[in-house]
Amino acid sequence: MARLMQLVLASASPRRLELLARLGLVPDAVDPADIDETPRKGERPEPHVRRLAAEKAAAVVARHPGSVVLAADTLVAAGLRILPKADDEATALACLKLLSGRRHRVLTALTVIDSAGVARHRLQASTVAVALLNDAAMARYLASGEWRGKAGGYAIQGSFESHIRWIQGSFSGIMGLPLFDARAMLATAGIGG
Repeated sequence: MARLMQLVLASASPRRLELLARLGLVPDAVDPADIDETPRKGERPEPHVRRLAAEKAAAVVARHPGSVVLAADTLVAAGLRILPKADDEATALACLKLLSGRRHRVLTALTVIDSAGVARHRLQASTVAVALLNDAAMARYLASGEWRGKAGGYAIQGSFESHIRWIQGSFSGIMGLPLFDARAMLATAGIGG
């Protein structure tokens, strides 16, 4: 039976497309929201990530009325500190030094707006324990370039995984789209099952 409503992914992330494919879903459109992701003064990690997912969904549904829109935002939090996306080597190195030998949280917020305009929200929180990183390990990882554009300066699905002592939570959530939550939310909106 053909799916009647259109699924729009409000993200340019190739990882989120790959994860959606694991659910057997290919979005009908990919339309990144392109919103300002700067944390507001005093904004804590959970409200920040929830706000961004909701704002991304709202921006994209305005361009695709009547569609089902899936938006997500992922951040790395060390205590109450929101780590940046690493766009340069200095930022990536600062993140690696901060995460070395300690636990941190990876938060992924999802917003799904159904074809009737009803928005649903979920937050998936995982805890990640990183081994103590020496200078050589950090240099090797920086040379890989995997950190570029990644929240907290790392991609768990790449070579950095060998520095992860343990995780508690959703591996796919750490990658940027918690599949259990996404499947349930999309099914409620009439997509997949």
